[in-house]
Amino acid sequence: MAETLKKGSRVTGAAREKLAADLKKKYDSGASIRALAEETGRSYGFVHRMLSESGVALRGRGGATRGKKATAA
Repeated sequence: MAETLKKGSRVTGAAREKLAADLKKKYDSGASIRALAEETGRSYGFVHRMLSESGVALRGRGGATRGKKATAA
């Protein structure tokens, strides 16, 4: 997939639909947006937009949260 995309080139039509489907499948399998961006040679924003256009439910950022601490009772 990465070989066919030139950095910064427009992706339209069937190629865009195929790329969106590939990204969706990999993201649903657990790949991060950053990993997909690096793999395809595109920006984080581009991959994020493609996933959003595909109707993917984006995951939260994860990691430690600063919410209320659970009290041990």
